[in-house]
Amino acid sequence: MNSADNKFTLSERVDSLIIFRNLLSDKTVSLLCRLDAVNQSGSSRAELISAYCDFIRSLFCNHHSLGAHVLGFILEDENIYTEYKLTGKGDGDVLESLLCRELEILSDIARLDGSVYRDAIGDDSLPLWGNSPVDIFKNYREHIKHIRSRGTGVFAKYHMFILNGEGKLTPIANPDGQVLSDLVGYERERERVILNTEAFLNGMPANNVLLYGDAGTGKSSTVKAIANAYADRGLRLVELKKNQLPFIQPLMDTLADNPLKFILFIDDLTFSSGDADFCALKATLEGGVAGRGSNILIYATSNHRHMIKELASDRVGDEISVSDKLQEIVSLSARFGLTVTYSRADKALYSDIVIHLARRRGIEMDEQQLISKAEAFALRGGGRNPRSAVQFIDMISAGIY
Repeated sequence: MNSADNKFTLSERVDSLIIFRNLLSDKTVSLLCRLDAVNQSGSSRAELISAYCDFIRSLFCNHHSLGAHVLGFILEDENIYTEYKLTGKGDGDVLESLLCRELEILSDIARLDGSVYRDAIGDDSLPLWGNSPVDIFKNYREHIKHIRSRGTGVFAKYHMFILNGEGKLTPIANPDGQVLSDLVGYERERERVILNTEAFLNGMPANNVLLYGDAGTGKSSTVKAIANAYADRGLRLVELKKNQLPFIQPLMDTLADNPLKFILFIDDLTFSSGDADFCALKATLEGGVAGRGSNILIYATSNHRHMIKELASDRVGDEISVSDKLQEIVSLSARFGLTVTYSRADKALYSDIVIHLARRRGIEMDEQQLISKAEAFALRGGGRNPRSAVQFIDMISAGIY
């Protein structure tokens, strides 16, 4: 610690944090404070060893560097300062002064290497924790500079989310790694979705999107690849299941004031006649009393043009009732401003996709033989589509087919 602060213990300095007060609940920092307290109190050597090893074990579960641990925590922390930078609410002069003081405290903590505690124990066989140089001030200032595109808290660390059973956001630690450049075929369809997304990110008018078409044509892959491509520009993806639609309005209320942009993604959406969730989603799309934040769009995929299984009974009855039923069926899809159709691949498109993927994988096989084998694979499987092409190439690469 700095000489000016020698009269304060580590615990007292951590306790004095206001902006970064959440650090008090961090287990590793709490154990570090306990270690320092045990060392200051003149406790027995056994107690000091126990406190030292408890801290080392906690730190090594996540980092080998105390500086990296402290920096990682504050970069993800949501606090009164990040709220001020996002909303302008608060006394800026006071908060800026507080920030400088607290970053100095955190810099001192980050520089600790444990030697003072190990020397007190007198056992050189105990490990020192790593502490690669970390510029807390520089890194945090850089983080704040980009806070509107990188987000705070969990949104700064992750860019894809799902909802748990209670409708709470849950980050995906290992998201689908789809990349736009890896997708082959359907370039024109994909470009329409990309342009809509770019308009959304640029603050221009943009539409909710329905991607409709046959299974395996790349609808879901398009949405996930776009989420990956634009994560650095502040785009976040939240995937909902159909049975989670009742959570959609509370979710939008939660996200409405966030500076980031959100796509609420509903995959493989199909309703049955009279489904209550059908009306709920329709009301959300058309804008009820609650409304929808300008930072939120809904992207959905479906194998059914109007997302509802149309029954023969829907066309039975007098002319007026039949017309009403049909109007109800088309009413939901009509509320998506942009509908992009992914049609079943013909032989030429399917062959082009197979050849492109084979070249990318370095597969050396006569083109006609490759196409012939791919056709046979498609006939026995899911038909001609990009998914079948990828599965076929995977099997060729593995020497199975």
